[in-house]
Order: sequence, then structure tokens, then C-alpha cells
Amino acid sequence: MNNQSISSKAENIRDVLRYVKKFKAASVVIYIDDRLLEQPLFTSHIRDIAMIHETGIQVVIVPGARKRIDEVLEANKIQWKMKNGVRLTHHNALPLIKMAAFDVANRIMTSLAGEGKTAVIGNWVRARSMGILDGIDFSAAGDIDKIQTDAVRTILEDRFIPIFPCIGWSLAGKPYNISSVELAAEIAQRLQADKLFFLLPDGNISESNFIIPSHISRSPEQTIPALNIAEAQELLECNTCKDKADSTQSKVALSQKKEAPDSEANLSQREKLLQLIQIGIRTCSNGVSRVHLLDGFVDGTIPCEIFSNLGCGTMIYQKDYGCIREMTTDDIPAVLNLIRPFVEEGILLPRTEQTLANTFSDYIVYELDDGIKGCAALHFYNDYQSEIASVAVDPVCSHLGIGPKMMEHLLNKAELLQAKSVFILTTRTADWFEMQGFFPDEIATLPAKRKEQWSPSRGSKLFRKKLKK
Repeated sequence: MNNQSISSKAENIRDVLRYVKKFKAASVVIYIDDRLLEQPLFTSHIRDIAMIHETGIQVVIVPGARKRIDEVLEANKIQWKMKNGVRLTHHNALPLIKMAAFDVANRIMTSLAGEGKTAVIGNWVRARSMGILDGIDFSAAGDIDKIQTDAVRTILEDRFIPIFPCIGWSLAGKPYNISSVELAAEIAQRLQADKLFFLLPDGNISESNFIIPSHISRSPEQTIPALNIAEAQELLECNTCKDKADSTQSKVALSQKKEAPDSEANLSQREKLLQLIQIGIRTCSNGVSRVHLLDGFVDGTIPCEIFSNLGCGTMIYQKDYGCIREMTTDDIPAVLNLIRPFVEEGILLPRTEQTLANTFSDYIVYELDDGIKGCAALHFYNDYQSEIASVAVDPVCSHLGIGPKMMEHLLNKAELLQAKSVFILTTRTADWFEMQGFFPDEIATLPAKRKEQWSPSRGSKLFRKKLKK
């Protein structure tokens, strides 16, 4: 194994250790769609949940039970229909609905026991009847009235895993069928959980099933790794408006997309993902830092989403995910480690610890969950020229637009310093800088001090961008 491979492997391990430290004693709420229970990866997901619980993370599980409830009602020839995601059926069907909901919860509890984890199924949810809305009797369906958070916190502190079936009880002890996804969101908000996960089949937000605004970052697989609240709202509105504008055309377009067959099941999945995006926006706005949509058909999706920078799902976040800030001397080891591969490839000039210590005030870093994933410097010269140098982005995060964000930040800073132009010197990345609006220029135009440092043997090319007056 070469040094670069070892360095990359070590950095991955550092990321995991950093996240283990960051989320120690954190609380997460995990919604599990019951369609996953019969899938081969279900056991793997349960093992992963047990593993993250071992790190000290507090775990709450909310199982979805729609598939199982459908099966039980069909077997007993009970009629029902769905209205705005709510099951409409007679209140006499509730014993069967309750049986199905607890059946799913018991299945998960038993699987966790197989991993050495003690889970508790409880009736911590008080509910009230949804009543009659717009002339429609919702009968067996209920709204969440109260969650016994003190009891749940005690269970979590005792290192048990609480499981919430999709059933709530009125003060008189009458049961109601409640929405599992709404329940998961409500629990996360009332516990002020650090994360809320929605684990479901085909839980990808990608170009194959959504219209994605061009400025939203995509992964190499063309999925969306992260959305802030504003971006999530824009995505939601864009797709909702499209659906309303021409429902028939939308269905035809979906049927023609790759990996999006023309079926009611697929359309329902799209609608469910839109609903989860909406719930994610609301949940983040109400104090939960991050909501994650995960594809249950991907092995290891839960630990990847917790213990790595990018994970493999879509995260909706409120703030403090990625930010640009001034570099400090404490960042020097991380910056040296970040630029080392680029130095070895001849893309960047070597920097020493002393060099960075002498010029650290010129640098900015891009911090992602307490890890340095990008850096760049702005050097100012007496004749109103500025140089952008040492631009480096962790290749794992290259698709997040970190480089352009740092460039924009430094160009704005150069304008504040009243620079007339900004230049860069590069050997291998000319195309990238031209995409950022830089144009080729002559070496003779360099500031005298910088021209003295230019090496003909290295042959760096000069690119320049004029700034607004």
C-alpha cells in the first residue's frame, strides 16, 4: 500500500473518530418503513442501529406499519381508503390496526434482542380524534396530543431503545391510528433530537425522479447529499408546482425517466418523498438540527450518514453544516494534511508549518462538521493586485461547490481591499479557473515582488480577473 493510500485511509478513520466524538450522547430518531422488514438488508440495518447505540448515541425507533396494516385489513375483508396520506376506515377496524402496528414493533424489538439490545414498546403517545374535516369522517385516525417525553428520556438514560407503534390513546383509553412519519417528527422535535432519519425503500432524491434547480449540489451519482432549509423549500415548490401545473404530463415524464417505471407505486413514492421533504423543513425549523432521507436498499446507509461528511442519503439541515471562516494556527496541521496530495501531484507548491504560521492570516478554510475540507489564501500586493493561492478541496467533497464558494469569498474580500484585479498562477488547473471567470495574462504583468518568485522551470501560467471599480 503506497503512502497516498495510507493517508487517505487514515483520513477516513479520523473522520469516523471525529463524528463518534461529536455525536457521543446525541439522540437520534429513526423511522423505519415496514416495507423493509422482508428485505435482505433489514438484518444489516438492525445490526447498524445496534452498533451506533454502542457508541453512546441514544436511539428512538418509530416503525411505519402501512404495509402490514394493509395486509391485515385485506385478510379480514375490511375496506379502507387513503385521503391526504390518512387511512379512512371504521373505528371497528382499530383492534386489527393496533394488532398490525404492534406486530411490526415486536418484529423490530425481537431483531434488536438478537443483537444484544433491549428495546421497550410503550404507550407514550396521547392522541385525539381527527374528527370530521370538510365533511369527511376520519373516525379511526387521530392527531398527536402529547408525548410523555420525561418517561422516554428516562428510558434513554437507562440505555434502552424505545419503540413507538403508530397508535395513540385518548385520555379515556381509546386508541387511534396516527401517522408514523408525523410521529417520528413530533418525537424528534419534543426531544430536541440531534438527528431524525427516514429509512425507506428507494429514498433517493435524484434527477431520475425530481426536478433539481441547477445551483443545488449533486453527488457523482446525481443525488442530492445536502439541502439547507431554503434549498429544500425551493426544491419542494419547484416539484409541487410542476405537479399542479400538469399532472398528466408529469406522470408521462416520470414514466419515461430511467429507473422510474410508470406505476402508481412509483408515483406514490415520489409523493411520499415530497411529504418527507416538507416534514424535514418543518422539523428543522422547530429546532432539530438535521433530517436525513435514507435509501433502505443501500447497505450501511445509517452509519455512513452519521459517521462521514457526506453519507449516502439526503440531509436537510438548519445551520452549521459547512462554513467558510478565517484560518487559525490550530488549523495548520489539518491544512498541511489537506494540501499534501496536491503538492505530491505538482499542483500546489510545498508549504511548511512555518510558512503557514507566518501567513495564516491570509488564509480561509472551509469547515464541514469540525473537519477542514478546503483552504485558500488571498495575498495582497502594493500595486492593488491580489493573488489567490493554495486552493485545495478534499476530493471526497469536490462536488459540493466548496472551491467556487471559497473563490467568491476571496474575490469579495479583494474588492473590500480595493484591489483592481486578482490573479492566480497554475500548472494543472487552468480550465477550472477559466470556468470561474479568469482569463490568460502575461507573466510581465505580475507585481515585482511576485515576479521575483516565479520560476521559469515550473512554468506556471498566469490567469487574471478584473474586479468591479
